[in-house]
Amino acid sequence: MKLPVLVLAGSRDGEHDPLAKLGGVSHKALLPIHGQSMLSRVLNALQAATELGSITVSIEAPDLIKSDFPALHILPSLPSPSESVYDGLKTLGTPCLITTADHALLRSEWISEFINNAPDCDLAAAIALKSTIERDVPHTKRTYIHLSDMTFSGCNLFLMKTDKASAVVALWKDLQKNRKHPLKMAKTLGWGTLLRALTRRLDSQSLYRRIEKLTGAKIRLVPLSDGRAAVDVDKPSDFYLVQNILSQRSL
Repeated sequence: MKLPVLVLAGSRDGEHDPLAKLGGVSHKALLPIHGQSMLSRVLNALQAATELGSITVSIEAPDLIKSDFPALHILPSLPSPSESVYDGLKTLGTPCLITTADHALLRSEWISEFINNAPDCDLAAAIALKSTIERDVPHTKRTYIHLSDMTFSGCNLFLMKTDKASAVVALWKDLQKNRKHPLKMAKTLGWGTLLRALTRRLDSQSLYRRIEKLTGAKIRLVPLSDGRAAVDVDKPSDFYLVQNILSQRSL
């Protein structure tokens, strides 16, 4: 069975998004990079992956993309990514793949590698280890998560393998809702887990166990072999980096 896909294309900054302004477009997802919009690049990679099927885009203004992408399924996005994913899962069900419209370097090979290497679990997340990123994209600045047994950055690829994945998204929603209230976040995660995370003494297996205890779902992190998979376009410096990478790729 081919996996359905949900692409998160919502923009919380709307018309004030600096990337939309940089490209002179109405929405970040339509930012042109090396001759193609970011959304087009992501869709091309998804369509080239033989494991994938129908594609749904979650965006707050569906009319922006209806005419250019008439064959797409479109869902109105909600105020936060976690809410949009939770809502999308109600429509798509599981299993399904989740990615983002700002993943302009996305390649079908990375998608296949991720899906084929995802172990038996309820939710798998693609990551790139810091050493892999520094090898492949030495000048990029990524946000890293530091565990005692690995340091990594996310790759904006999530495989929701079973319905239990929704419980992890619900936990994500709670944490996102309380992101400005650290005491509430600590209460949700557990003080011991938070303290070990802050002191970099939390290892991946302990993280898996804690999330399973909180949600009933088994999650796993899946390292990819190409550090470029961790590069998305969140700020102007990312735009210029990706533009340069794509220019070199076409030489």
